Amino acid sequence: MEKQINTQASNIAWKGKKVLGSHSGTIDLKEGKLTLENDEITGGEFVIDMTTITVTDLKGDDKAGLEGHLNSDDFFGVDNHPTSKLVITSVAKKDDGTYGMVGDLTIKENTHPVTFDLDKNGNTATTKLSIDRSKYNVKYNSGSFFSGLGDQTIYDNFDLNIELKF
Repeated sequence: MEKQINTQASNIAWKGKKVLGSHSGTIDLKEGKLTLENDEITGGEFVIDMTTITVTDLKGDDKAGLEGHLNSDDFFGVDNHPTSKLVITSVAKKDDGTYGMVGDLTIKENTHPVTFDLDKNGNTATTKLSIDRSKYNVKYNSGSFFSGLGDQTIYDNFDLNIELKF
């Protein structure tokens, strides 16, 4: 049985870190579904609307500037890559009731496996993901690719806190 995700009630918060601090914001889920059998999650597929990247820790010109930069080819290139996708490829329910998930994440036409734990409580599922942006050709100010950046270095991993309502 497929359960459509209520994209309006769901929430994806992001946080990216750099040597001298961090930035945070939100991004919208365009569409998604979970596959269930006997009320147990067996799969899912999610499309993220990359054009909705919003910065929540800045205001005014700083906010607009960072949002524009995140949308640019330096980061997510949303003009050419308006969506990202996660397809669940394997699910294992753990003894504590948490679901161990493996999925294929596609960002900027680069697909790599990700693993994470997902908690389901009624019609809500929550998870935290840490994504290594360097695997997806998002290299701007990455210490993995550029030397001598010093305090301008942006860490490769960014975090997502996800709450899905279905």
